[in-house]
Amino acid sequence: MFDIYTIIFLALAVFIFLRLRSVLGQRTGSERPPYDRAAPNVVQRSQDNNVVPMPGAVIDQAPLAPTPDVVPPTDRWKGIAEQGTPLAQGLDAIVAQDSSFDPKHFISGARSAYEMIVLAFANGDRRALKDLLSSEVYDSFDGVIKDREKHEQKTETRFVSIDKAELVGAEARDRAAQLTVRFVSQMISVTRDKTGTIVDGNPDKVADITDVWTFARDTTSRDPNWKLVGTGSAG
Repeated sequence: MFDIYTIIFLALAVFIFLRLRSVLGQRTGSERPPYDRAAPNVVQRSQDNNVVPMPGAVIDQAPLAPTPDVVPPTDRWKGIAEQGTPLAQGLDAIVAQDSSFDPKHFISGARSAYEMIVLAFANGDRRALKDLLSSEVYDSFDGVIKDREKHEQKTETRFVSIDKAELVGAEARDRAAQLTVRFVSQMISVTRDKTGTIVDGNPDKVADITDVWTFARDTTSRDPNWKLVGTGSAG
């Protein structure tokens, strides 16, 4: 049989158990939330919807191709040569050797040189010719001048106009650049003997002249001047 003290202790134990259970089973609002194994996946999906690429990250969309600093123009030689022609290719080759080359500037200089050479040749001005001609062409011109002197003849030449000066050939070989120009001009020329008798030409007639001349220069030289290396005529 249980004595009175035993019954009291049992009743006390039951009372304490019930109180602890009621307290342990309640939420106070300050408890830490339970660990959610799915949380990383949720974060990943959120990041996938609004990606912020970091340095070194792989971006699915390829960037635009970089724009080169210098884009070779398709009409580089507009007004001078048609794209893809041997003349245009020759000009490209000359520029590759001498980036300062300007065909329009060259043509302007060639027109002046053409007139100077023709007049110097007519007047027998060897000093002027020596600076403008290659040694081979100079020797040829000098031979004609000597022949005129031998026969005591004089040539008078006057330009009426230079109607056209156009590039018809271009070539770069080794260190040499060559440009061929066709000149279309009008001039009056006459040659007289020592008595004044006309032996060639007509002082009252304007002649249409077409000359095809080739100029050359060493692209590695500091001398920017071109020299006449070949002459020809047409028409």
